Amino acid sequence: QVQLVESGGGLVQAGGSLRLSCAASGSISSLNTMGWYRQAPGTQRELVATITSGGDTNYADSVKGRFTISRVNSKNTVYLQMNSLKPEDTGVYYCNVDGLRDVFRYFAVWGQGTLVTVSS
Repeated sequence: QVQLVESGGGLVQAGGSLRLSCAASGSISSLNTMGWYRQAPGTQRELVATITSGGDTNYADSVKGRFTISRVNSKNTVYLQMNSLKPEDTGVYYCNVDGLRDVFRYFAVWGQGTLVTVSS
């Protein structure tokens, strides 16, 4: 099995910064796309940013220029650096990872979520 452990959420004032981390562990053979999604109260989960194994990134328009996604493959970890935070960035942030485990078994897993609260 593959597990994800997220960290780095918290309370920050508008204009501040936070860095989220998500570490994957288990019988991982390879990791493909790693990403961050968020869900605000009363809304659907939405994509924030993704990064492929080759380093290609994709961002939601609302976070472009403020958030940076990166990964360290040797640590099976993905990061989300969030700068110039706004109250509308508040929500639970979820990590999502897909890849292969036990050599050839495909998997896709979600983290437990970490709460980010941005005060005005």
